[in-house]
Amino acid sequence: MTSIDEKRVYNDREGTVTVYVATELGVVRVEISGDIVGEFSMAHRCVARDVATVGDSLAVATDEDALDSDFRTLGFGPTVAVGFDGDTLLAAGDDGTLARYDDGDDEWHELASLPEVRAIDGDMLATADGIYQIVDDGVRNVGLNDVRDVSTDGVPLAATAEGLYWLGNGWIDALDGDFRVVSSTDEDAYAAADALFVRDGDDWQEVALPVADPVAAIGFGEGVYVATESGTFLSSVGNGWRSRHLGLTGVRALSVCYSTSSS
Repeated sequence: MTSIDEKRVYNDREGTVTVYVATELGVVRVEISGDIVGEFSMAHRCVARDVATVGDSLAVATDEDALDSDFRTLGFGPTVAVGFDGDTLLAAGDDGTLARYDDGDDEWHELASLPEVRAIDGDMLATADGIYQIVDDGVRNVGLNDVRDVSTDGVPLAATAEGLYWLGNGWIDALDGDFRVVSSTDEDAYAAADALFVRDGDDWQEVALPVADPVAAIGFGEGVYVATESGTFLSSVGNGWRSRHLGLTGVRALSVCYSTSSS
């Protein structure tokens, strides 16, 4: 049997997209070229709850601490969610503490205490009590309930237990359902409940995937990338889905960055 630590090399080409996947056994690094899932390997063993990237910076939420790009601990404590507001790292803890990291003095600055943070994207947070937005050195509640995920690129979107919403003059219904995941760019958007949906103009259409496992995470690079809870990674640039199983279960999140080579 081949170990997850052994690299699976399908192509050796420049211009790859690197995707980091947070799983219950660690952070997996996956290389994508077009829609082809290339080599993948274990980048760091831990109980990874969330992962976020911006530029060359990586952050990981684990059951013990928040980690940086070198997987060093940052002294925050048990972490449930991480994200970047611009270049600034944000983290939320088991106890609901939301803090901003100042890498200049290696210190955390507490912003708020919130009920059950589920996700951070840009200046917005998905929580059990709705969407919160960061304002100066604090936060404000901007509506909804039982929010599982939020995406701020383009028009903000929120995945909740009651449906999918977009932000206009207040939060406006997009789809009914028990939504868990949402991800968007300025042009594209996908969301997952019991099925995967893609935004098509002002409408949302169901997407047929070649696997039936629940979708745990969605991201964008040269195409769209989807990871299921049981560890199947899927990639599409619009001509159908390619997939590989990562050999790990308990997928929580993924985040995409670019590299200049496949090394």
